[in-house]
Amino acid sequence: MSTICRDCAQLTLQPAAACTSCGSARLLSHPELLDLSIAHIDCDAFYASVEKRDNPALADRPVIVGHPGGRGVVTTACYVARRFGPRSAMPMFKALQLCPQAVVIAPDMAKYRRAGGMIRALFLKATPLVEPVSLDEAYLDLSAEARRVDRPPAVLLVRLARAVEREVGVTVSVGLSYNKFLAKLASDRNKPRGFSVIGRAEATTLLAPLPVTAIHGVGTATARRMAEDGITTVGQLQQMPEEALAARFGKFGRALAHLVRAEDRRPVVPDRPAKSISTETTFTQDQAAYDVLAVVLRDLAGKLELRLKRSALAGETVVLKLKTADFRNLTRQSRLPHPTQRAELIAEHGLRLLGRETDGRAFRLIGIGVDHLAPAEAADPPDLFTL
Repeated sequence: MSTICRDCAQLTLQPAAACTSCGSARLLSHPELLDLSIAHIDCDAFYASVEKRDNPALADRPVIVGHPGGRGVVTTACYVARRFGPRSAMPMFKALQLCPQAVVIAPDMAKYRRAGGMIRALFLKATPLVEPVSLDEAYLDLSAEARRVDRPPAVLLVRLARAVEREVGVTVSVGLSYNKFLAKLASDRNKPRGFSVIGRAEATTLLAPLPVTAIHGVGTATARRMAEDGITTVGQLQQMPEEALAARFGKFGRALAHLVRAEDRRPVVPDRPAKSISTETTFTQDQAAYDVLAVVLRDLAGKLELRLKRSALAGETVVLKLKTADFRNLTRQSRLPHPTQRAELIAEHGLRLLGRETDGRAFRLIGIGVDHLAPAEAADPPDLFTL
């Protein structure tokens, strides 16, 4: 049974009540601790943690990051606020009903990107195989052939967690396992400032009692379909043959058959290219008039052009996003003849899509984006008739 101190990274081969090196009681023991190398690291309430770092007076206060005024949704709620019920993606007005004493802070994405960049730089000191999921979380492959430092992965992870706290000023939770699915599951088990391990010996048994939504890719709609068949736990899925799952859920059914048995062959892929780029805004008052929505959409298209040019990318499909007054999300798409960065072309297609949806309904959010991304060099070929 290997044991590591989560404060000084001292490694021993037997359980103990306290670290013999620093005296800490924050010890982690697991029989497979030295045999696992796939990690998921997730910052704890990242945006709120950055705000508390920059304003220590907020340390013990409930903090919600989101747009003040009751509109939009919660971007992040700190753990103090979560005791009262607010959660990420919850409508802001509902979060403030649950926690009226919360301090609401507008997001500062530039600041969060700086902090996220510092964190990623620390990860890259341990391994080049870092797969960012967002600003505040990533998968790491710390296998012997990948890691830059000849230390056990568990030791490197403790040191990384300490370095992020010391140099960036936020805390992280760590999951360590033998594949990405289980590493992510482990990192969610003991937040904040957690470190959890899922080994091969216990993986399928640990999964069995969990709800089906614990499986990567099972969302609300799929869970509802499963519930209609009387399936609510992973253990029930484990009892079903792969062919039965494939017949019921198609291609995803085959992937599901492996995941419920704790199998995940996805590699850690560094610098995965973006699949889409978009920008959006939430109104202070719901808007139903096409003319008002069109003005906002054109402005968003201009901002999107700037983002595409900064990223040296272009998009071949225009995507319009709308959120109704009763919080239903709508997305509509229009395929272009070639990739573009041009705001006017994006706006033209977006406005055409918008015109089909403005039927008297009020909207609280509008967004415009592009997907099917391509390099900037492929954007907006000249019209042969204008040469």
